Amino acid sequence: MTRPRLLALIPARGGSKRLPGKNKRRLAGRPLIEWTIAAALGSERVTRTVVSTDDPEIAEVARRAGADTPFLRPAELATDLADSVSVARHALEFLRSAGETYNTLALLQPTSPLRAAAQIDAAVELLERKQASAIVSVCRAEHTPLGMNTLPADRSMDHFLSPRVAHKRSQDLPVYYRVNGAIYLIEVPVFLSEATFFPKRGSYALIMDRESSVEIDEEIDWVVAESLMAARLPA
Repeated sequence: MTRPRLLALIPARGGSKRLPGKNKRRLAGRPLIEWTIAAALGSERVTRTVVSTDDPEIAEVARRAGADTPFLRPAELATDLADSVSVARHALEFLRSAGETYNTLALLQPTSPLRAAAQIDAAVELLERKQASAIVSVCRAEHTPLGMNTLPADRSMDHFLSPRVAHKRSQDLPVYYRVNGAIYLIEVPVFLSEATFFPKRGSYALIMDRESSVEIDEEIDWVVAESLMAARLPA
């Protein structure tokens, strides 16, 4: 039986406001994007690993790491307003015009460098076992949203917490999960039809551990990721 063709797409535009040049910046001795490329290439289920970027330098780093860069992303898809759905659709359409089609798409963001190849494969296995339309990786929320609220202008906390939550121990509250940004896996026909990574039906969660779920958005996240990477690497 022929396995479905799976495209691993790594979006990596050149511009970044909060962490300039982050995709080329070295994390534990390697450019950030290389960690995600390595995970995709290490997967037993990925057919092809493609990096979508507008930056020729990122493209060169990606090629040296073993990924394919069959195109440079057009400028209109490299702005702050460009969304992942449009970027993925562009990649699929480009590859289809070159004669390549895929059954399944995995969007792997380079800001999740601790995600492992085995976790990508676990997502694919879950997709198949559940006969799902999509799998989205999550992790247990660090803090319960029941302990959160907005603040008025005077910062009063008179009604900050619900009475049913205020005096409960955290371990007695429901467990919440958050999307961790590491893996978005979806059947290509569903993606093209609904233009989302969260289709109306048939989506399931892949629960990942907190360490693998570190997502680099700010400098403090970089420090955390570097520390965790250092602990993983041989001395």
